[in-house]
Amino acid sequence: MKKAIIGILCFLIAGVGGFFSLKFFREGGFSLKPGEIVFSENFPEDEKDEYLSLFSEKELKKDLSLSYEFSDSILNSSNAGERFILIDALVPVDDFYSTKESISQAEFDTMINEKNINVVSVSKLTPDRKLLQVDGKYFLDLFSSGAKFQYLKVSGSDEDIAVAEQVLAEKQKKVPEKKNTLSFVQTGVTAFGRGMNAMMNEVGDGLYFSEKIGTFLSSFDLTHTSNEASFSDSASESNICADNRFAETLKAIGLDIVELTGNHNLDCGAVDAINTVDKYTEMGVQIVGGGKNAEEAGKELEISQKGNIITMLAYNQSTGGATTDANPGANQYSEEDARAKISEAKGRGDVVIVDMQYYECAEYDTEVESDACTRADSSAGDQIGVFRSLIDMGADIVVGTSAHQTQTYEKYKNGFIYYGLGNIFFDQYWWPGTTKSLGLVHYFWGNSLVQTRRFGTIYDENLQTRLMGEDEFVPFIEKLNEYTPE
Repeated sequence: MKKAIIGILCFLIAGVGGFFSLKFFREGGFSLKPGEIVFSENFPEDEKDEYLSLFSEKELKKDLSLSYEFSDSILNSSNAGERFILIDALVPVDDFYSTKESISQAEFDTMINEKNINVVSVSKLTPDRKLLQVDGKYFLDLFSSGAKFQYLKVSGSDEDIAVAEQVLAEKQKKVPEKKNTLSFVQTGVTAFGRGMNAMMNEVGDGLYFSEKIGTFLSSFDLTHTSNEASFSDSASESNICADNRFAETLKAIGLDIVELTGNHNLDCGAVDAINTVDKYTEMGVQIVGGGKNAEEAGKELEISQKGNIITMLAYNQSTGGATTDANPGANQYSEEDARAKISEAKGRGDVVIVDMQYYECAEYDTEVESDACTRADSSAGDQIGVFRSLIDMGADIVVGTSAHQTQTYEKYKNGFIYYGLGNIFFDQYWWPGTTKSLGLVHYFWGNSLVQTRRFGTIYDENLQTRLMGEDEFVPFIEKLNEYTPE
């Protein structure tokens, strides 16, 4: 009897054990080995050990396949069992002074395959090397093209893919995106007066002047110009005072920041200058470098957007129109003031831009662009020394906003100097050199300047400003490069 009971128990134990063992085996128990990392055939051999190490302490249910995929645009995986994890974005760069603007996709692919030194990760993009467009697509404007996007394609079970996304997070480089990259376009002299007032009376519409440039300038986060003319009911064909209808021109270019360091803002009197400040405030435009009195004029402009903090200073240096008291006018330059404010801003970790209305060159040529006015130091005083001293104080960018003909530019120590941007809106078409201007688009990411994109504008006797074509822009930049200070 006892033996029978023992036999029955053994049978039951064996049966139950067999049932659960079979179930365990079928459901992936110890009889099945854990999942492994499987690399694609073209996966770099020198990177395999690194990836194996990353997964060494993770248990996978099934095999997980890894492969590198490159794309000319952003990929979004919607298929079950696979995920594209963005590892990096590669972009083409060139020398800071290069006149090249764009390369073809085929050229870029060759550069990548040959591991050309002019291909860099966007995480290592710096303003001392020029970012190039790819087939006319500029990465810092579009973010979804103009680069070669490097993905790690992960294929496997959804559970294992979730583990991979966690493990591979440290491999992903931070990439600039629209939400965290601030674009700030700076333009040169705007002076709505004289001939522009005459043209306004003829066409009757402020949008006429911005028709060919407004969409471009308004496409950036912030748009700046230095307007030398106050709005006035007394505006005429013989003074530098702005017809009130020019407010529509400024709205059309998306104006966010107006610089009032110019020497003509008092041409139609203090009342108009004060009313102009109020008009800008009503338009929602921020002001720098001028104001209703010296205290207002001397205030720096603090910009905080998309995780970037910028301090902008603007001064008038010996061109007239400055205020030192309770009267309206431009902010008078003081080395002591500049040094203190730059030091304070850099102490906070801000990026610093300093604009300067310097002495004006007036040696224009009626037949060709004047070489004299293209140089830095073409006017009275030590322009090179003054502008470089601002970089020595800690400024990141120094821009001259008084030149009516574009002046040269340079990379100096850890900063960048643009000695004079030229005219963007004015009536001076009779001198070839004064019809052109250099525009700058600064890109800030991670609270740092990562790039300044240059572009050119031009107008003729019709006074409609437009972008330069490549055939115009290349010789324009080449001429500026001829006079880069030593």
